[in-house]
Amino acid sequence: MSKRLVGKVALVTGGSRGLGAATAIALADQGSDVAITYVASADKAAAVVAKIQAKGVRAIAIRSDQGDPVSAGLLIDQIVTHFGRLDILVNNAALAIQGKRIDDPQIDNAALDRQWRVNVMGVVATIRAGAPVLTDGGRIISVGSGLGSRVGFAGTADYAASKAAIVGYTKGAARDLGPRNITVNVVQPGVMATDMAAGSADKLPPAFMDTHAIGRFATVEEVAAVITFLAGPDAGYITGSVIDVNGGFTA
Repeated sequence: MSKRLVGKVALVTGGSRGLGAATAIALADQGSDVAITYVASADKAAAVVAKIQAKGVRAIAIRSDQGDPVSAGLLIDQIVTHFGRLDILVNNAALAIQGKRIDDPQIDNAALDRQWRVNVMGVVATIRAGAPVLTDGGRIISVGSGLGSRVGFAGTADYAASKAAIVGYTKGAARDLGPRNITVNVVQPGVMATDMAAGSADKLPPAFMDTHAIGRFATVEEVAAVITFLAGPDAGYITGSVIDVNGGFTA
């Protein structure tokens, strides 16, 4: 099967582990050069870069904190300087602060405020910085959450709202960038077997999986496959859309 992304350059934020790493590798499998970002996992980021380079494409890892929106412009400048272009932007980096109700006296509001900065303003800043240099016909895919459409349990108000905000921004950006044939979409995964899920799995209600039509966690490869499809040439008429990959949680 021919590789559909040869000659493209992709940025995957939060690409050192979990879904970000799986997406970066899947894009490389299709021939794309890939830049990933990380905050603290330098060793893991280097390992992902090595796996990508082993596929015969170029790769780079850049330390960039999405919670600092000012860094977005510097990040995009580094990628364009290194690769000469940017074709695909995958906004994957995020925080998940869950488990406490909003009236809990022990709730960590400072952590929730940082979650908003990373999950919303960081994504917005990266799209703003990337849109002017993105090639015509480019792709923007943001990773949302099934909780952005359906809040199935308590203790996740801020996280769910941060992901819902990305849906609204995506729809507006799709209108703005449509004249350049740049598509802008959201992929909403369900619970995946990742480090992030491991940190919140014990907070899920016992019957949580009963709310899914397919009663298991998703694999990161299943979700990465949908992101990679949206990044490719066959998805040129899909924009402003929300694609659920959550085993029927929002059905």
